[in-house]
Amino acid sequence: MRPDTGSRTATAPPKPLRDVRGFWRILLAVIAPIPMLGMGIHYIFSPVDGGQSFEATVAAYAAHEQLVGTLRWFMLPFLVGLIPATFAVAWVARRGAPRLTTAGALLALLGDLAGFPLIRGGDDLAYLTVTRDFDVATMAKIQNALEDDPAQLAAGLLFILGIVIGLLLLGLALWRSGAAPAWMGIVLAAGGFTHPFMPGHVASGIGLVITAVGFTGASIALLRMRNDEFDLPPARPAAGA
Repeated sequence: MRPDTGSRTATAPPKPLRDVRGFWRILLAVIAPIPMLGMGIHYIFSPVDGGQSFEATVAAYAAHEQLVGTLRWFMLPFLVGLIPATFAVAWVARRGAPRLTTAGALLALLGDLAGFPLIRGGDDLAYLTVTRDFDVATMAKIQNALEDDPAQLAAGLLFILGIVIGLLLLGLALWRSGAAPAWMGIVLAAGGFTHPFMPGHVASGIGLVITAVGFTGASIALLRMRNDEFDLPPARPAAGA
């Protein structure tokens, strides 16, 4: 007589979820200093200071076309990576300085999210004018129209607030949290706050490279963390939840 198996309804235990916390922790650590470092290099080697007229920028780019074409690639990490780099600092500092981190992250991320899609820089127009042989006078009018666009003006203001005030608060939060060496938090705070006031493109670029050193404080903290300190382990929701 075959044994009754009808009561044996237990199912095999579910396959354990893969723990990817280490991947995200290390990825954020690697990303954190790269955006400011790339933009700092772009500023240092730029053939023209910021604030120059469109015509002067076109003339400088025409004289250094190959250099400018290369430097454009150093802007990409800034545009793509500044948001996750900001998130890395906020994630590291949030437990030791929750309110300061929240204020800084909100301002910095708001500035990034407003600035990146809405600000159309004159650098790109000047480069295209040189490489595509566009009419300089016509492109200058387009640039002036963009600068007067209310949406771009608002985005520019938010972006400056995010860099100047947001990074200042995040740097202070990193310092107060004790998660990274204190001097790195101070460097991050000072770098973001002073960047718009630096005289000339070389000084501005050096300031951004120094700011990248401040972001490295988040990298050091992330690499020192255990995965359990970084985030909760993976888990499925309870049955019936």
